[in-house]
Order: sequence, then C-alpha cells, then structure tokens
Amino acid sequence: MTAKNGTSSLPKIAVILALLLLVMGCSKQEAASTDNAGAGPKEKAITVSWARDIGPLNPHVYYPSQLFTQSMLYEPLVRYEKGGQLKPYLAESWTISEDGKEYTFKLRQQVKFSDGTPFNAAIVKKNFDAILKNKATHSWLGLTKVIEKTEAADEYTFKMTLTKPYYPALQDLAVVRPYRFLGEAGFPDDGDTFKSLKKPVGTGPWLLAEYKQDQYAVFTRNPNYWGESPKIDKITVKIIPDGETRVLAFEKGELDLIFGEGVITLDAFNQLKQSGKYKTELSEPVATRSLLLNTQNDKLADRQVRLALQHGFNKKAMVEGVTAGTEEKADHILAKNFPYSNVDVEPIEYNADKAKAYLEEAGWKLAPGQTVREKDGKKLELELIYDKSDLIQKAMAETIQAEWEAIGLKLSLTGLEVAAQTKRLREGQFDVDFWFNSGVPYDPHTVINAVAEPSFGVSEAHSRIPMKQELDQQIHKALGSTDEAERRKLYGDIWKTMHEQSVLLPVSYIKQTAVYQKHVQNFTFSASRADHPFDGMEIGK
Repeated sequence: MTAKNGTSSLPKIAVILALLLLVMGCSKQEAASTDNAGAGPKEKAITVSWARDIGPLNPHVYYPSQLFTQSMLYEPLVRYEKGGQLKPYLAESWTISEDGKEYTFKLRQQVKFSDGTPFNAAIVKKNFDAILKNKATHSWLGLTKVIEKTEAADEYTFKMTLTKPYYPALQDLAVVRPYRFLGEAGFPDDGDTFKSLKKPVGTGPWLLAEYKQDQYAVFTRNPNYWGESPKIDKITVKIIPDGETRVLAFEKGELDLIFGEGVITLDAFNQLKQSGKYKTELSEPVATRSLLLNTQNDKLADRQVRLALQHGFNKKAMVEGVTAGTEEKADHILAKNFPYSNVDVEPIEYNADKAKAYLEEAGWKLAPGQTVREKDGKKLELELIYDKSDLIQKAMAETIQAEWEAIGLKLSLTGLEVAAQTKRLREGQFDVDFWFNSGVPYDPHTVINAVAEPSFGVSEAHSRIPMKQELDQQIHKALGSTDEAERRKLYGDIWKTMHEQSVLLPVSYIKQTAVYQKHVQNFTFSASRADHPFDGMEIGK
C-alpha cells in the first residue's frame, strides 16, 4: 500500500510543477512588459558649464546671482526682441499718458507661478514695492529714480506713475533684474527681498529642481508654464571655474554646450571650430570692453596722462592677437549699431611717441637709466584690476602692462573675484578697471545714467573732469526728453565730451561665443545680452 500510494502521487507533483513554471513565465513577461512601458521616451537633457555658482536666484539682487539663470525663472512685463523691438510679455498691452508720466499695463491672464499660484496686479505691485524699498541700490537704472507710485487698479491692471517723463521706461522694464517677478511663496516675512528670499518661484519656463553650491544646478520644465513649453526636459549647469578644464570636459562629451563671454579662450574656440567635430556660433557685438580710468587719482585727473594711456598701447594688434580676430577694435564708447550711438568721433590711435610726449608735457620725466617716470618725487605707478575668471581680460591686462612699461609707466595687475572687483569699483578703490557696458536693452541710457548717478563708481571716476556738472545736466535732459530730435542731439554732445575726456577708454567690441555638440539643435543667442539662450533649443539624434 505504501508503495502504491507513493507511485500515484507522482503525476500530481508533475502537474503542480508545470503550473508553477507557467505562472513564473507569465510573471516575467508581465514584468518585462511593465518595464518597457515605464521606460517611455528618452529624457531630453543637456549639460552646460558656467564659471561661477548660480547664486540664490533672487530676481531683485545682483551678484552672486547669475543673469542667465535668473532669466530662466523670472519674466518681465515687456520683452526686448531682436531688432530693438519691445513686445508684450507678462503685460499683454500698455498705454502711456500724453505727459509721459503714467503707464497702464493690462496683464496677461491665466499666468501662474511655478508653484501654481496666480500672477496678477497685486503680486506685481508687491514686487515693485520690494524693489523700491532699496531704491538707492537700484538707482543705476534710471527708471528707479523716477517712480512716484504704483497701483493695482484691478486684478489684471497695474499702473505706474513717474515724477517726470523718462523715455527708456519700457526698456528698463525689459532687463533681467531687478524688475522681474517673484511668487508670494518666495518672499521673506518682512517683504524685503534684498536681504533674502525663501525660495526661487517665478513664472518662467524653468524651475530649480536640484542644487549643490559651487558644484551644479539642475533645472527642469515648469509644469505650470503659461507659454510654449521648452523642448528640452532638463538642463544641468556644472560649475567649472577653469577654462581649460571646461574645454577638456567638453571634448570628453561631459558637456553639451559652452556659451558666453570669456568662458574659454578664443584660441580654444577657434581650435574647436576648426576641428570640424562640433558646432560653433559667434554673436554680433553685444558690448564694449573698456578701461575705466579713475580721475579721483591725482595722476589720472590730468587729461594729458589719460590721453597718453590711450595712445600708449596697440589696441588693434592686442585685440587681434588675444581674441584671434573674433573681437573688433573699439574706437567708440558704444558700437554704432546701438541706439543714439551713430556719432562720428576721431579715433585715438596707437602712437607711442605721442604718448611719451603727453607724459613729458604733464611733467612726468624719465631719468637716464630709469624705466619708470617720476614727478615731484613720485613714480608713475598704477594698478589695473580685472575679473580673474575672464581669460580675455587677463591676457589683455598682461599686454597693456608690457606696452605701458615701454612709455615709462609701471602697471601692477590684480585679478579679483567679480564681487571684490565690483566692491572696489563702487568704493573708488582702484586706478584702472576693466569695465563694460550692459548691452541691450540696458544701453545706451544706462551708460550715461551711470556717468551722472553717483554710488556705482563710474560717475565718481569722471568726477574731476572740468565739465562734469554740465555733462550731468545734458544726461538728465536726454533721459527725460520726449522729443526725438532733441534726444539725438543731446546724445551726440554727450558722446563727444566723453570721448574727448578719455575717462572711458574703449578697447574692443565684445562678442559671445558658443560651442556645442552636434546633437544640440536650434541654438541661437538671445536678443538681450543677459538672457538665457535655451528658447527653442532641441536635442537631435
């Protein structure tokens, strides 16, 4: 019986095993099917590099927040587009009163911040109030000085009243900072965004998803974006301070895109271009690279010394050598393609003999056997400060140092972090500084405003030119004029005076560079120099 019972149980065991195998096989197929379904389309992502940490991404403050990342999150009422056109953006339309002092904006409806909260006139006013709480800090932008009051007239109508007409008001509203909009959840309890923000919440196409200071930042698409959603899912910004390291990372395929100014040497840019392995772009001139000579220094208060420095180095040769021909020698404070800047002035060309003659006339003598000129027992020594992360500035500084030495001037070079460089500029603690204008839509009006408005270093650097008061009056009149012909004449007179006084020494017209992998498609530089370039960008196969 025992044997019989054991034999009869074998078929039952076989059936059970077969059923188990069948179930396991089905489970594996279902799991595989589920995995494939979950994979979906491949994530479209790019990695770019930047020389500095992106900062706290506060729309109402400046360095260390980086302009291009601020523009990814925060948007303006009015947008500057190619060709100098100002187009509706968060404001669908606007009207300006006949006296030029009242602006009424009809806001776009159905706009939300990245956290889903509504964008309306109340939050616009709250942002303006926070900006105007720190008026002195933002007065480099002329609009800030003339805003008398703001009003949320209804849910989607915002009014701005000025103390006097100011023709570039809309241009100032189009800049990256400070007139862009933080959501309610980002405001600190006391409402003073200049001190801090709780978190970066904007209406822009991107939001900050992940961040590790001085290492990287990850941006993903804003799911609540009101406009056309980006075609890229994710942008990672790697912080790589060194230009050579940046190029090596790009060649290894660790980066998809390098863009900006001074981010790699122009020799490296040309080598990558000539390799044929990558795509490259070179922008039109976006600004002027200049030397700012501080007349608060007794040596530089003498116009003859300033003219000597202008004549004392071969600008054309330096620009061609350092930038490998990609930048252009600048003879004007602004390129002629900027508004109100098509003014003819006589270029101050390289002439070492003329430079030496100016210094002799100014009393700076070179004794036999000496290499540095002296006057009244003092040596002709100056310091040039520059942004140490900008490889072009560093190379130009070294060239200028050598050429000014040949005319009897000793120049020491000090590379600084941008924050330290800016601090010394504002405090007047410099002799010569590498300085550049902001580009459109800021200019030309912000350049002349900086000359007239104390506290940012540029006005103070001009303080000892003999016609400073008259120049300031012309600037204020130009900024407030509602007459186009009058404005053009005033700008012409202003540029000629500034050129003749040679406090701002134009060096070259800056161009932006971009080098990117071939799978990156539809790259274009933004219309505004400081905005991000990611609109319309795609990833190909």
